[in-house]
Amino acid sequence: MREWQISAELAGDRQEPAAVSVVIPCYQAGATIGRALASVAAQTFCPSEVIIVDDGSDAETGDQLKELTEKYDSDWLRVYFFDKNRGPAAARNFGWERARAPFVAFLDADDSWHQDKIALQLTFMRQNPEISICGHRCGGESSLIRKLPQKFQVIDCNLKKLLFRNRLQTPTVMLKRDLVLRFPETARYSEDYYLWLALLKVGYTAVFMDLPLTAIHKPAFGDSGLSAELRQMEKGELKALYAAWNRGSVSLLQLGAAVSWSLGKYFRRIVLSRLRNF
Repeated sequence: MREWQISAELAGDRQEPAAVSVVIPCYQAGATIGRALASVAAQTFCPSEVIIVDDGSDAETGDQLKELTEKYDSDWLRVYFFDKNRGPAAARNFGWERARAPFVAFLDADDSWHQDKIALQLTFMRQNPEISICGHRCGGESSLIRKLPQKFQVIDCNLKKLLFRNRLQTPTVMLKRDLVLRFPETARYSEDYYLWLALLKVGYTAVFMDLPLTAIHKPAFGDSGLSAELRQMEKGELKALYAAWNRGSVSLLQLGAAVSWSLGKYFRRIVLSRLRNF
């Protein structure tokens, strides 16, 4: 763990766009994609490009995306359309492969960012070039207007810590574009967790900034969307853990402990979800 102080000159010269490509997968998100994109456009250090990948959505979402292409500069916003739903991993990989900037940041179509997210995260990664993956804390909508502290903690995310707590939520992650692995496209759940564990296994380093820079506009689980399918989420997490064991990342004892912890969280989420919907 280390303490990091926010610099008065975040990310250096802002006359040029930030060297970041933003990738947003979009599925049936016509009601929220405009809000997500607006939070990117409002960054104090604006990224050089945004890539939206529509994952086989309905016509309503397609119409909304076409409106956004007319609102924003075509050199800044690029939108691609899948003819059928292929899942978030495929959509993120498609955008990642087309990214032109040296850093890639992911955002989900129903979330949004604090205006200083890109400036803070890019500054940190430039000052610490040994870091390949950087995530941060999520918050509610109020986190978008909250005054940021001048100092905050940065926590190392090694593989064994990640077994028991995935701090790297995808809409918080910025990473180097040239990492050798991608999201597993056969997985529809916990595909991000699978990737982070695999990347740490091959030697990449990751950190977590204890600062809420992404707003999640719905409950973390038990609500609409993929997060509502708790059983499938748990199966995906367990598959990611077993894959880590098969790669030789962890011992059988560590696997057993991580699986037990994961199942405990799963049953807790079921109880909380039922109480919320009671």
